[in-house]
This record gives sequence, C-alpha cells and structure tokens, in this order.
Amino acid sequence: QVQLQESGPGLVKSSQTLSLTCTVSGGSITATDYAWSWIRRPPGKDLEWMTAISSDGSTYYNPTLKSRTSISRDTSKNQFFLQLTSVTPEDTAVYYCARGFAADYARVALYGFWGQGTQVTVAS
Repeated sequence: QVQLQESGPGLVKSSQTLSLTCTVSGGSITATDYAWSWIRRPPGKDLEWMTAISSDGSTYYNPTLKSRTSISRDTSKNQFFLQLTSVTPEDTAVYYCARGFAADYARVALYGFWGQGTQVTVAS
C-alpha cells in the first residue's frame, strides 16, 4: 500500500518561498505509468492541481502557477518536493501530495493515493 506524507512549514510570510516535501513509502516514485503531484485546496474552494513529476522525471505544471512553481525529486530518498515562490495570502491552502496515472496527471479525480495534507498559511 502506497503511503504519502507531506512535511514543511505551516506558516510562510508573503513574498517568501514555500517549500514542501512528500515522503513516499510502499512504492517507488520511479515506478512506471505513475505521476506524483502536488494538489491544493484553498479555503472554500475546489481542489487545484498544481504540478506533477512522472516516473522518468518529466515535469508538468498548471499554466496559472507555472511561473512560480517548481517540482523536483530525490529518488534515493523516495521523496519529491514543491517550491512555490513569491507567495501571497491567496496561496493559503491545505497542500496535498498524491499519486495518479501519468496519462491523466492533471485529473484530480483520478488520483488514488493521497497524503493527509498539510495546512499552509501565508501571513501578509
């Protein structure tokens, strides 16, 4: 059973960079056919897919966030990472890491394995 766990600061100041880590157990992030994503839910809003990295290291970004978002990984630690630059209070959300299928990396409804989520608040 694949398990994912997010970690990172719960509070970030405006204009700073948010950095989060997802630690994966029970499955390799290099396993074929899968995409590993960051997804967030701002308060009172729907889930928003942000970015994904596939088993071969290819990266994909939501166009609305692409200029501020970076995804990377450490295969030796079975971890992948999110960096979101120049944050504002509008980036306040619960941030999730999740596993889906590479062919449908942006379809949040198809993600079968999720971390518990981590609340990130951006202070103005």
